[in-house]
Amino acid sequence: MSDLAEIRDEYEFLDPDDRYRLLIDLGRALEPMPEALKTDATLVRGCSASVWVYPTKSEGKGLHFLADSNAAITKGIIALVLKTVQDKAPADILSTDIERELAPFDLKNQLSSNRTQGIPNMIALIRETAGRY
Repeated sequence: MSDLAEIRDEYEFLDPDDRYRLLIDLGRALEPMPEALKTDATLVRGCSASVWVYPTKSEGKGLHFLADSNAAITKGIIALVLKTVQDKAPADILSTDIERELAPFDLKNQLSSNRTQGIPNMIALIRETAGRY
């Protein structure tokens, strides 16, 4: 599944267990993040699981993010967030309403607060990174 709308369409028809499986599958499909990049400097603060995000410039003028987590469902949430910003120009990332894009997934009501508490911090980090470019 390549775009967020397709994922959302499938997600809406799934029961809670299958939604978890979909998130886990999305996380498994993330581009691998080299272990060497999983440092204190790339660690997202405020997440109950360990989450690392490392920005790079893509071949065009966009930002490409490598990200990983030590928790399967959290990794799936990361994949959803990245679907909203991956390889976009910094100005486009800053103008993207990531929270609105994720709202149809109703993650706060579908998942425990432990699994979603770091999402705002990850979004803030992505916006802060885009603001530096």
